[in-house]
Amino acid sequence: MEIRYAVHPDDFIYYDTELIREEFLIQNLFIPGQINMVYSHNDRIIIGGLTTVDTLSLEAGKDIKADYFLERREMGIINIGGKGSVNVDGKKYTLENQDGLYIGMGSKEILFSGLDPQNPAKFYFNSATAHYSYPTQKIAINSVEAVHLGSIAESNERTIYKYIHPEGVKSCQLVMGMTILEPGNVWNTMSCHTHERRMEVYLYFNMPENRVVFHLMGCPSETRHITVRNEEAVISPSWSIHSGVGTGNYTFIWGMVGENQAFGDMDDVEMDNLQ
Repeated sequence: MEIRYAVHPDDFIYYDTELIREEFLIQNLFIPGQINMVYSHNDRIIIGGLTTVDTLSLEAGKDIKADYFLERREMGIINIGGKGSVNVDGKKYTLENQDGLYIGMGSKEILFSGLDPQNPAKFYFNSATAHYSYPTQKIAINSVEAVHLGSIAESNERTIYKYIHPEGVKSCQLVMGMTILEPGNVWNTMSCHTHERRMEVYLYFNMPENRVVFHLMGCPSETRHITVRNEEAVISPSWSIHSGVGTGNYTFIWGMVGENQAFGDMDDVEMDNLQ
């Protein structure tokens, strides 16, 4: 597990491209046959990914000083690959592409497996600290609340799928979902916002090899960008905007951890104040 420390916005403005990528960009999440994780000191979220046709066990390791991974944590999983399964304390949950799973605190044995050797499963997960055990629950994509927003005129026609949130599958603090941009649309989360009470992570995917997203971050008056490629994630601190524009359409998973779970709790940034 890689450790990433929190960064003060007054220091961030002096970062060059290499350091910004080193601190905030997460690459190589889906290396076959291994579980890859980043522990961020921004609200102590863990970002992880794996691709497999075999069975892999999620272990606590030395970094979180727990007897098992979810001893004091909860997690949300979304499958972005082929058909797979997650076995939680002996109960098997089969996940098709874009299906999700919430696993509550206290679950001990977590096993990931692929079910199609020709099309390996790709499990992406976010894990947050927890104080209460909510029920483990599969989240089929066809059962997820979908909200259609944007327009072709603004190049941001999209559908937002809310997997884990207070009106859906409940959790202690983790909020998680997915946004799919329609063909011909390239902008997400613009006009932009921050939310001082929680941080966020974006995973960009469903992009061909030659496509990129320019992920915008930083304080509204001191913006920077990270060039992001397929199946790469970006850590967004609470003080940072998190927006992006691609060279074509794309999909991204968003996960939020922090003070509250209110989806609409945003500190909007007026376009005139964006620099």
